[in-house]
Order: sequence, then C-alpha cells, then structure tokens
Amino acid sequence: MIRKILLAVFVVLLVLGGLAGVKALQIKKLMDGGKSYAAPPESVSAALVKEEKWQGSLTAIGSIMAVQGVTVSPEIAGLIREISFESGALVTKGDLLARLDTSLEEAQLRALKAQEELAQLTLTRERTLRSQNMVSQAELDTAEATLKQTQGNSDAVRATIEKKTIRAPFTGRLGIRLVNLGQYIDTGKPIVSLQSLAPIYADFSLPQQELARLETGMRVRVTTDAYPDRRFDGTLTAINPDLDQTTRSVGLQATFTNSDQLLRPGMFARVEVLLPEEQPVLVIPATSVLSAPYGDSVYVIESKPGKDNAKPGLAVRQQFIRTGHTRGDFVSVESGLKPGERIVSAGIFKLRNGMPVVENNALSPKSEAAPRPSDS
Repeated sequence: MIRKILLAVFVVLLVLGGLAGVKALQIKKLMDGGKSYAAPPESVSAALVKEEKWQGSLTAIGSIMAVQGVTVSPEIAGLIREISFESGALVTKGDLLARLDTSLEEAQLRALKAQEELAQLTLTRERTLRSQNMVSQAELDTAEATLKQTQGNSDAVRATIEKKTIRAPFTGRLGIRLVNLGQYIDTGKPIVSLQSLAPIYADFSLPQQELARLETGMRVRVTTDAYPDRRFDGTLTAINPDLDQTTRSVGLQATFTNSDQLLRPGMFARVEVLLPEEQPVLVIPATSVLSAPYGDSVYVIESKPGKDNAKPGLAVRQQFIRTGHTRGDFVSVESGLKPGERIVSAGIFKLRNGMPVVENNALSPKSEAAPRPSDS
C-alpha cells in the first residue's frame, strides 16, 4: 500500500516538474524576443534651422485711444425738446445735437430787448439834453449805466439759451443715443458719445531699459484680435518725460492715420516698435517648440548607425533651447541650436529621447511669416 502511495506521489512530482520546465522555456523565449524587439519608427515632419535677418523690435501691450473723445452732456438741466442726430452718425464741428426747453429764457430775452431799446432811447435823449446843458452829468451817467446793465442781462439770457443748445464740439462719429425726446435731463447726464477716429492714438509703455533706444518718428505696428490678419502701421509721436515710479516704465504714444476707421477707442492692442537695425537670428517653426515648466525644447533629428547588420536610420535627441521673438508661424532661437540642424516640426508630443523616426513632410502645413488662415 505504501509503495503505491509513493509511486503516485513520484508521478505527480514528475508531471509538475515537466510543466514547470515547459513554462520556464516559454518565459525565457519571450524575454529573448523582447530584447531583440525594435519598435517601428514614428512618422514626423522635419524642418531646417535657418539663419535670417530680422528687424529688431520692442513689443508691448497697449490700448487704442481717440485723439479727441467726449461724452456729450448738458451744462444746465432741462427738458429735451429736440434731438437732431442719429446713433452712429458722422457729425462736423458745430452741428446741432439736441436742444433743451428755452421757452422761459426766450420770454425773458424779449422783455430785456424791450428794456434795452428803452434804455437806448433814454441815453440818446439824455445826451441831447446834456449837450444843451439841460440835465446834469450824473443823469447822463445813470442812463449809460442803465443801458449797459440791460445789455448785460440780455447777454446772460443768450448764454443760457446757447448752453441749452447742445452742439458737436468737434468732428467725429457719434455713439448710441442715451436720451429720449421729452426727457428731463440733469446737469452732466450723458447724451451721446462723440469720438474722433481719424487719426487715432495707441498708448503703451516700455521698461526704462529701452528708453535709450527710443525716439519719436520710429515706425510702430499694431495688431488686434478684432482684425487678426491686419497690421496697422503708425509713428511714435510722444514719449513721456517722466517714468512711472511704481513700474519704472516710460509711457509712449503712437499715432495712426486710421483712414478706414477700423481701430476704435478702448481696443486692446499688441504694439511693436520697429528698431532701425536688422539682427541675424536663428529661426524655426513655432510648432517645433515643446513647452514645459522646466523649459522649452525641440527634437533634433540625427543619423542612427545600424546594429547587427541593420540599416542606418534616424533618431531624435531632445535639446533644450531659449526662444526669442515670434513672427507669424516662426520663432527665433537665442541659444541651443545651430544653423542647418534638422528638427521635428510636427508630431513632437508622441516622441521621447532617442526614439527612431522617419521623415514624412507630405501632410505638414507650410509655415509663413505672415499667415492668413482661410477661416479667420
């Protein structure tokens, strides 16, 4: 009985040992296959690091400001009897915009005119009598003073009527009407916005370190989100004589003709002051740059020698760089690259250092210095 049990145990151990051996051989074969496995190369687009001459520039953020801009409001409270403009209309200096109720002042003016005429007749009579020595000089002086006082009262009423007659202070474009006919309006309450749009200003500031490079007459370029495919050229016309004590920056103002009136007061603008000299820079497509908290980098394409009778290929090496200014689809590189090196321009997010690649530029869009997207 014991012999049968030992025989059964031996058979079981023999079977288990055989299974373990077979499994060990399978695992060893898989490990050997993993060591010899080579991942297929990733398809990427490539671009050359080029050396170009870019005109130096100083960039800033600014705001578009009107050369002249006001919110038209009355000096005297009153009831609106006439509105003579349409919202958004162009007006010239002196055009009537609105008229407040002046019926009381006009009645007062008629009474004062009658008093003025009487005072004028009295003065004429007093002068005649004085020449005949029939009245005293004091009576003549009283008549002259009475006429002047009456004329002054008439002028005061005319000034009140003029203040209730609201006219455009300068030529420009009106905004949206803010009052209605028959409305009582208080002193200083807005009636309509009036802005002069041509020419127009761009106000911005630059750090004090750039002050020595600035002078009036330099070319200034502006872009806005409202017209992403347009560049507006102007001239630097004013430099503040003092600096902001908090930011240590100098205030600047550029003037633009704005003949098409596309730039509007209050717009956010990206301002670029063009320096007179050109500087050599290394240029790469902006899509080549991989941004990360620890720095910007690109993938440089290098030749990879073949191993074990394999054909030579291409591999990528991650290279950290320092970028400079941006112009269209390109960005300048201040350090980290050399002219003529090939870098990955599309497909960088799927790469890692040392990864094999193959170039395919068939579907890569062309980078341009002044891109004009069809759907912008």
